[in-house]
Amino acid sequence: MTIPPTAMEFEGELAKRLEGVRRLVVLGIGDELLPADRLGILAAREIQALRLKDVLVLLAGTTPESFTAPVRRFRPDRVLLLDAADLGARPGTVCLIAPGRVAGARLSTHALPLTVVMGYIEETAKAPAILVGIQPDLPAQGPSPTPAEQAGLTRLVAVLQRLLSERPRMGR
Repeated sequence: MTIPPTAMEFEGELAKRLEGVRRLVVLGIGDELLPADRLGILAAREIQALRLKDVLVLLAGTTPESFTAPVRRFRPDRVLLLDAADLGARPGTVCLIAPGRVAGARLSTHALPLTVVMGYIEETAKAPAILVGIQPDLPAQGPSPTPAEQAGLTRLVAVLQRLLSERPRMGR
């Protein structure tokens, strides 16, 4: 098992992966009705509310493969997938997940494995796909995120807002 990164390590690694990005798609993945699988969608909603320039937020739910056409049409430099993931870490932990480690980190099942969706996006949109996993509080079953989950969501959104507000303001 990999040790989850500290907040600073996560931000540094994400900054490297988003370096030079001008157009970004954020794909929120998960099922809002399942407490253990809702964090990707909730994070995407918070990012959508920021109304960042040249950032397209898509709430893909449990079928991210159905959103590949809008991704291609937007012509992004990168695609950021947000999803709940059992990282074996404290609730609210946010981590970049390498494609080879996706199967061990997934919580929910989708029509197609995320590795297939990511590969298809990379091939057809000609943009690297980056997967961010958010550790849910697995025993929690309430209608709202737990304080630990909300802290992770807040950290993730703040990091993305900071990194994306520092981008060059040039369009394609």
